[in-house]
This record gives sequence, C-alpha cells and structure tokens, in this order.
Amino acid sequence: MRILVISDSHGNVPLALLACEMADTFDALFHLGDGGEDAEYLALALDSKVIHVAGNCDTGSDSPRELLLECEGKRLLLVHGDAYGVKGGLGTLVNRAREAGADAVLFGHTHRATVTTLSGILAVNPGTLLRTAPRKSFAILEITPSGISAQLYDID
Repeated sequence: MRILVISDSHGNVPLALLACEMADTFDALFHLGDGGEDAEYLALALDSKVIHVAGNCDTGSDSPRELLLECEGKRLLLVHGDAYGVKGGLGTLVNRAREAGADAVLFGHTHRATVTTLSGILAVNPGTLLRTAPRKSFAILEITPSGISAQLYDID
C-alpha cells in the first residue's frame, strides 16, 4: 500500500495538488492537520477518500484530533502533534504510539520534515506546504509484507 502523507498546508491547495501529482500513484491520502478545508477540497478534486485529523489551526473542525488505523496489518497513529508537545521532542508522542500499539506514528505541527525510528516505532512528519516555508515537502509511506518505510520529497 502506498500512502501520500501531507500536513500543515495552511490553505495552499495548489501545492497540495502538486504533491499529489508528484506522488504519481497512491492508494490513500492522509492529511495531518492545519488544512482541514484543504483536505476536504482534495477529497472532492481527487474524487477519493482523504483521511485527515484536525490540527490546532483547524478551528471549528469536526475531524478527530487523533486516529488509529489498520492498513495492511500495520497499526498507524495519525495526529497533528501539538497535543503531544512535538516541538519540544517526540518522547510523549512515541509513548502514546506505544500505548496504542502503533507500528508507526504520523504527525505534523513542527513544519520540519523527518523520518526516524524511536523505540521500534516509525515516526514520520511530512513537513509543511506553507507558502512561506523555506522547505516544502510531503512523504510517501509504503506498507509491504516486509514492513513500513517512508521517504520525504521536497517541492521546489
């Protein structure tokens, strides 16, 4: 399974659409918050289901703040990250992922793209699509019988 992961689009729908184009083919799109309206637009534009969680800037959103999903036998925890203090470190987030029995945790909020493994849990932040950010990026998550991997892609 190939999943396009974006976060923190903050209204930059054209760049979100470009990320979709650059990703070429994917089975699902996850939006990790701070762009709930963007996620809804993408769902209509792509005529597909976009799974998204609400971020701290998604005021009035009725999207969940956290989702635990099973994909291809792997458990994925999707959060925005602000509730777990990710700007100060990933310890609390990884503890939550461990409590949830997650194989991977996907988060945003920091606007800093990262892929790392902590305590056996894959942690992925796709970065941001914010117009003024010095680095704009997204991630592709691959789930295969041999495991989960993620790669970051920059958008110029």
